[in-house]
Amino acid sequence: MEKHFNTAGPSKAELHYLIEPLSRVDLAALRSLIAQQRYFVLHAPRQTGKTTCLQALQVALNSETEYTAVYANIEAAQAARSNVADAMGAIVSVLSEKFEELGIHCDALVEAPFDALRRLLRKACAQSAKPVVLFLDEVDSLVGDTLISLLRQIRAGYTDRPKNFPQTIVLCGVRDVRDYRMTMPDGEVITGGSAFNIKAESLRLGDFSRDELVDLYQQHTDATGQRFDEAAIELAWQSTQGQPWLVNALAEQAVWKTPESLDRSVMIDLERMRAAREALILRNDTHLDQLTDKLREERVRRVIEPMLIGGRSEGNEADEKYVVDLGLIRYSRLRKALMPANEIYAEVLPRVLSSVAQSKINDGDIKISWQDAIGKLDARQFLLNFLDFWRNHGEVMMKSAPYHEAAPHLVLMAYLQRVINGGGRIEREYAAGSGRLDLLVLVGDQQMAIEVKVWRDKQADPQEEGLVQIEAYLTRLGLTSGFLVIFDRRSDAPDWPLRMKTQTAHTASGKSVLVLRG
Repeated sequence: MEKHFNTAGPSKAELHYLIEPLSRVDLAALRSLIAQQRYFVLHAPRQTGKTTCLQALQVALNSETEYTAVYANIEAAQAARSNVADAMGAIVSVLSEKFEELGIHCDALVEAPFDALRRLLRKACAQSAKPVVLFLDEVDSLVGDTLISLLRQIRAGYTDRPKNFPQTIVLCGVRDVRDYRMTMPDGEVITGGSAFNIKAESLRLGDFSRDELVDLYQQHTDATGQRFDEAAIELAWQSTQGQPWLVNALAEQAVWKTPESLDRSVMIDLERMRAAREALILRNDTHLDQLTDKLREERVRRVIEPMLIGGRSEGNEADEKYVVDLGLIRYSRLRKALMPANEIYAEVLPRVLSSVAQSKINDGDIKISWQDAIGKLDARQFLLNFLDFWRNHGEVMMKSAPYHEAAPHLVLMAYLQRVINGGGRIEREYAAGSGRLDLLVLVGDQQMAIEVKVWRDKQADPQEEGLVQIEAYLTRLGLTSGFLVIFDRRSDAPDWPLRMKTQTAHTASGKSVLVLRG
């Protein structure tokens, strides 16, 4: 039986191609923390291999003689929300079973839920012949009083380690414990740091390196003979930046979900990998769908919305760190700015945010005559059609956009996506701090470069700056003409019919730019 690229649950060597889990963590640092009887956090974005690594650590430690390692996923308690009695009942039940599997018998007593976990761990550790190392997975799925109670019970037993409490506890989840934010019924906000101030370290599980991506794909080649050419591998790397779920999902789409690729003599080339990438984006799997939920959070909006429009983050350092920990963004040393974590997320984020606007675009509202007589892209007509659409529907559609400041950009992107509709693709370039968004529409061998700017209160007309910026963009693309779209969002802007204007301008080097105002 052929193996698959894993996209759901922990990886299993007999079923999946995988990177050796313990090679992805600093094993020496982990062993040092355990030897020092430290409590620490291991966190990483969802579906990056945390559970696979924790289970491998448990097996490795239990194959030795120094510790008893216990792994438990406590996500089941999430359903109880802030009902501490029910949640602690679920947690101690899971832990009792895990200790039982290792020959340590301790009843799951829950008569006093606010102390049940501490008493269970004390009893189990007292029975264990070796110090206990406990891995608690999905800790940050808990909320409110339940999470506070868990953290405080761990803190209460801390001084009894290692004989009567775990020598080491590793809390594992998406976020660092300092980002555990709990709002109490009276409005008080308690952070994880205030409820659990004994954490020694916070370790983050990283993404795959390029070499690890190559290694993973080579495992498929070695097993089946099917090759990935260098261009396909480079596209996979640029598209994913090593995000483990994306790396696996992209390859799984390319080699298993495309009928012609089931013939293992067929090479996975650039075009097949590009088709797999587009299919993955359109499929909107659970992993990508989870982004939608996170984008609704206010502290995420403060960071993501400015990025979409070329502004500076409105979040503080803690907000930015939180969004980085979620795996949505990364810091580019080259650009000295925050940007989407990878090209697929750069594509998915605006699609997700513009999906509501896109769903409101009826076929009768759009003109699809954006091709000339021989079927080529008529770029000028394309954007004139958008301006007409904007005149009739823009104000209403902006109200449906989830991010108010980025609403014009999202409506434009929704329109482009709706009209192109599989006949081409759109590439987006984010330029934090520049006040612009660059879009490249590709249809066949044609390219249409668009720069988007917004004219806001107390700002100068952005056309002059926009012409300088789009000149650089066109030069980089090797194009001689492009489009500058300026949305006038000033409070004293002219009425809609009066603000709709087009004019042809030229950059300093003579490149032709059609300026559209709306």
